[in-house]
Amino acid sequence: MATSLEDVEEPKNQDYYSLLNVGKEATLEELKASYRRLCMLYHPDKHRDAELKRQAEQLFNQVQQAFTVLSDDHARAIYDLFGKKGLEVDGWEVVERKRTPAEIREEYERLQREREERRLQQRTNPKGTISVGVDATDLFDRFDEDDFEEAPSSGFPHIEINKMHISQSIEAPLTNADTAVLAGSLSTHNGNGGGNINVTVRRVTSVRGWGEVEFGAGDILGPLVGFKMFRNITQRCWATAQCGLQFSPRGLKPSCSMMTARHLDDHTMGYLQWRWGPHSAMTTSLVRDTKSTHLTVALQLGVPLSYLMLSYQYKFQDEDQTKVKGSLKTGWFGTVVEYGAERKISRHSVLSATVSVGVPQGVTLKIKLSRASQTFLFPVHLTDQLLPSAVFYATAGPLLFYLAMHRLVIIPFTQAQKEQDLELQRINSATDIAKKKQEAESAVLLMQESVKRILDTEESKMGLIILNAWYGKFVSDLSQKEKNKVIDVTVPLQCLVKDSKLILTEASKAGLPGFYDPCVAEEKSLKLLYQFRGVMHQVLCSDTEALRIPRQSHRIEASS
Repeated sequence: MATSLEDVEEPKNQDYYSLLNVGKEATLEELKASYRRLCMLYHPDKHRDAELKRQAEQLFNQVQQAFTVLSDDHARAIYDLFGKKGLEVDGWEVVERKRTPAEIREEYERLQREREERRLQQRTNPKGTISVGVDATDLFDRFDEDDFEEAPSSGFPHIEINKMHISQSIEAPLTNADTAVLAGSLSTHNGNGGGNINVTVRRVTSVRGWGEVEFGAGDILGPLVGFKMFRNITQRCWATAQCGLQFSPRGLKPSCSMMTARHLDDHTMGYLQWRWGPHSAMTTSLVRDTKSTHLTVALQLGVPLSYLMLSYQYKFQDEDQTKVKGSLKTGWFGTVVEYGAERKISRHSVLSATVSVGVPQGVTLKIKLSRASQTFLFPVHLTDQLLPSAVFYATAGPLLFYLAMHRLVIIPFTQAQKEQDLELQRINSATDIAKKKQEAESAVLLMQESVKRILDTEESKMGLIILNAWYGKFVSDLSQKEKNKVIDVTVPLQCLVKDSKLILTEASKAGLPGFYDPCVAEEKSLKLLYQFRGVMHQVLCSDTEALRIPRQSHRIEASS
């Protein structure tokens, strides 16, 4: 006996366009044609069997709902912008129907405002940084000491943590326009340290700008008061202005800075910054950021620090978002060359390593781990001199360590995580998939009479006959588990044939009548074997690829 659709709710992810097999730019006439076709298939009055009648009624209601939404310009605009969740928001019934998509978006945001305000108290957006400075100069510099022979042969290199910095901040949204930020930090260097705390209140004054006031106190520099403003001058230009007053034992220390930026083109920004205070300077920089590269050129003139800096970063288009970078910075302080790499090691973690070689700074290895909104920095100072051995070990050591960890730890962990996430997604969607499968099986039963009629018509004129059609994930060696990831969709596709043509739009085939998703979150394809004019044809297309058959390119050449 066929499975009943009674008490089955409509799946939440139903795609109305896919259900009607029309494109997103479909006209009202195209919608009506598809609607009439499906009505003839699913109308309850066309089925005498009580069970089939109930099943047809459920599917007919879904088709009718899809047509009702897409044939109404107002409802269709809401659906295109926000999907079914937008249609479920209370309040649309009092909204003027003759509105543009932009006005509808604005109204949707207004209706959602109260919900967002209730969520304000749940968002704190914590951010933190922990930096641990390591002095490892004894690893290399001790070999150059004159009294090295007098040192105990069994002695280990002395490595110490000579500085540490911890900072943390949280946001407290007060209203949709006002936000308070509480931040604090603690620092220590060679046994001496201190801390400070800051409170900032930011107000968004308009879509073009915001302003904020800052209050701070610390045991080193003393209290401070600061003001900052941001303003969009034009669509391609913006500016910030900041001033502050620091109260210290030596008196008041005022400071001021201004920065303006302009979009030179779609990928290039130009910046001009002026600072006045303890470290007065003027800086101009050019930043070009594309999909594969990031280039920065900067020049600073100031007292006591002036420099010229060139930085380049190349972004690999891989799943791990690998980046390699290098920079050159020279000025009154000397010259520093940096090179390194960055890579995503898990869903929320990014690891980077940078080697800094400079005169007179020496050699430093900087390890950085970013985990969600937390950042962990480990600058390891290796030597005060330019020793080739230090440069080699700073470069090769982290690389070999990462390759070993990547093979032994990261790859197994990420694979296990992906499998776990996939399994969780399958579990969460199991109920919905079961409903879709039930609907698909019922739809195939309802299609039987129509398919017989279509086949008789196509066979009489040697037209388009779907011999076999499969949808899902195809692999070379089909185990029993993999077989469950492919479903037979011969009947649903034959039912869509009209005038010896089959046209599928650019949408997931899982939403078509008689279809469902047999392998959630995995790549799917549609494979067809069909006959046209007595000649065999075959085609394989991806899930969201548009398909139109018959085509000459699908023809299977007869073997000689």
